[in-house]
Parts: sequence; C-alpha cells; structure tokens
Amino acid sequence: MADKFRQDLTKGSVGKQLIQFSVPFLLSNLLQAFYSVADMIIVGRLCGTHGITGVNIGSQINILVTGAAFGLAVGGTVLIAQYGGAQKFDEQRKTIGTLFTAYMILSVVCTAVMLFLDNTLLDLLNTPEVAYTEAQNYYNICMAGLVFMFAYNVISAILRGMGDSKRPLYFVLIATIVNIIGDIILVGPFNMGAAGAAYATVGAQALSVILSLIYLIKNHFFIGYKKDDFKVDKEKMKMLLKLGLPSSVQQVVVSFSFLTLTALVNSLPNAAIASACQGIGGKVNSFAVLPSLAMSSAVSSMAGQNIGAGEHARAKKTMLTGMGIAFAISAIVFVIVEMFPQPIISLFDTNPEVISVGTEYMRYIALDYLFVPFVFCMNGLAIGAGYTNFALFNACFSSILVRVPFAYLIVSLTDLGFNGIGLATGLASFASIIVGAIFVASGKWKKPKIKI
Repeated sequence: MADKFRQDLTKGSVGKQLIQFSVPFLLSNLLQAFYSVADMIIVGRLCGTHGITGVNIGSQINILVTGAAFGLAVGGTVLIAQYGGAQKFDEQRKTIGTLFTAYMILSVVCTAVMLFLDNTLLDLLNTPEVAYTEAQNYYNICMAGLVFMFAYNVISAILRGMGDSKRPLYFVLIATIVNIIGDIILVGPFNMGAAGAAYATVGAQALSVILSLIYLIKNHFFIGYKKDDFKVDKEKMKMLLKLGLPSSVQQVVVSFSFLTLTALVNSLPNAAIASACQGIGGKVNSFAVLPSLAMSSAVSSMAGQNIGAGEHARAKKTMLTGMGIAFAISAIVFVIVEMFPQPIISLFDTNPEVISVGTEYMRYIALDYLFVPFVFCMNGLAIGAGYTNFALFNACFSSILVRVPFAYLIVSLTDLGFNGIGLATGLASFASIIVGAIFVASGKWKKPKIKI
C-alpha cells in the first residue's frame, strides 16, 4: 500500500491539522450538498412547486438510506484510524478488505428492498397526489443507483481513516460538475422533471466511483493486498458492526424523525406549499450544518488516531478546537439566514405563497445552527473513541423524545403552526448538548471501546 495515502494525526498543531483535514471534507460535502440543492433549484425553476415537493419527498427517503450507509462507514473510519495510530498496518489492510466487500453485498440487498417498498413508503408519508409521480420517479431512480453511493462512501471512509481527506474532494468535484450539467440538460430540453434530476445524480455518483477506483489502482493503493484480504473476516466484521451499526442506526433514527415530520407537514392544510417550504429549508440546512459535520469527521479521525496512540489530552483538545472553529462559521450562516430568508427561498421557487410561508420557517429552523457545532464535535470525540453507541443514544434521545413530540405539540397547541417544526429542531439539538456534555465530563471516552 502506498504510504502517501497515510497521514499521522498524532503530532503537530491541533488547530492546523483540524483545518487542513476538515477543509477538504467540508468542500467535498459542500459540493455534494450543492448538487443536491441544484436538483431542487433546477426542478423548481423548470417544473414549479410540485416538482420541488416531489424531489423533497423522494430525497427524504434517499437521505435515510444514504445516512445508514454513511453510519456503517463511520465504523470503518474509526477502526482504520485506530489501527493506523497503533501502527498495525496488516490489521488495517484486513479491515479495509472486509469493509469493501461487506458494503458491496449490502448495496445489492438494500437496492432490492427499497425498490420493492416504493409505494408503501410514499403512502406512509402522505405524499400529495399532485406530486406523487414526481416523488416516485425520483425515489426509484436513486434507489436503483445505490451501489454507486455505497461504493463512494466506503472509499471515502477508508481514505479518511488513513488521514486523507483531499482525494475524496477531487472525485466529488468532478461529480458535481457532471450532475449540474446533467440536471440542466435532462430537466430542461429533455423535460424529464424530477426523474431527470435523479438520473443526473446517479450518473454523477457512478462517474465519481469509477474515477476514484482508477486513481487508486494507478497509484498502487492496493499493493500488498491479496485476494484473501477481500474475504469477509469474521472478527473484523464483528468489530466493524460493533462500531458502525450504532452509527448506522443513529442516522436512520435521525432520518426517520425527519420523515415523521414530513408526514406531519403533508397532513397540514395546503400540504404542497408547506412541503415545498420544508424541502427548501432542508436544503439550506444541508449547507448550514456542513461546517459542523466536516469538523465532526475531522475530530473523529484525529481523536481516533490519538486515542489509539494514548494521547487523550490531545484528543480532547481536538474536540474543543473543532467546536470553536465550527461555531464561528455557523454563527455567520445563522446571521445570513435570519437577515435574508426571502432571497434565499426565491432561489428555489418564486411562488409568493412559498416565499411568504417559508420566510418565518427559515428563521425558526436557523436557531439549530447555533447548537449543532457542539453536538457534532462531542459526538465526533465519542465516535473516535469507538463509543458509537453513545452517539446513537444521543440521537435517539433528541430525535424520538424531543424533536418529534415537541413538533407535534407545538403545531397542535400553539399559534406557531408549521413554524413549530423548525423550533422543535433547535430544541432537539440543545437537548443533545446537555447529554453530550455529561458524557465528555465522565471521561469514559478515554477507554477505547475496541481493544486493538
């Protein structure tokens, strides 16, 4: 295996390494979020509010599946990082082979199951009849391309676990350009609606995977690997599941809570307008939380290596530094959204009713941006130590016991109505901060969950 893919994160300036590691990851996720937003902007501009509603509902389910895939990849990143910190490269190689093969098998199973459940899931979400066809087309095409999404996640997880966050950025940059061009052509001249946006997304992901594999092979990444390394090692698989399954369930729980809120929105009067506003708010959210998400991944990778090397003080400093950097960025985003909600919404849809309803909703949901930097970075420390089950508990607590119940209560019992969903989102993150602070103060994270 080429050493240039490895980076030692146990030495040097914590702040400098966090920024160097997180910026490529941030840019990579910004690009992914950008072409997801591009889907909605282009469909909204060319197909109207019903197109936005269809993409919103279809993509909500897609996010659930991709979140589960990302969660499992987290286990791989942690284990690979800890083996790297302990200088156990043979064990690292076996982990990489097992992770890759398991992911490919899982992608085939998920594709079959999700395609079978299309009508069932769309009906459960109370999908408005006027947007049903658009939502179904977007959903089915994205589910048919799951193998590419899974492959991209596993390659990125492997590289980040080894301390390399730059190369995933290069691959997704190309995919973003291809996706936007595909959107414009397929939704525009070909008049394919939400289906065109989905084809563009899947095609872009496929290209990203192909290019990344070609690059790794040409740069001798797999030198030293044997055929047997790609057999599923039972012990490694147990460790990956122990670390990754809680993160996967965490992502599913969070996504499911938002799907529940989507069903609530679709049950309100004028559901198509409310769903479009929720979709726009969700896409803006996908940008707003990215600095915190990138910092969380950087913290988990750096903390994983440092905990593997026994550098606990450095691991905690990594978390605190990450919080400061992420909060500074999130606060700026919060101010921008609070001051200019109408221009932001009009990028997606010029319907006066959507702008009117969405303006207040955006201002309420923006409160969440002030809390997520602390939640994500504390979870990053826990995940780096292998305590993915804590991150799962925190997600279940905030999503199931706070976000969903409070959303229903606020919508039902106050004059806030639809805006109560945005307020409940912020309350859930604030509750997560309290739980996270208790875990960090306990010092339990200093004892790695997995003995490597």
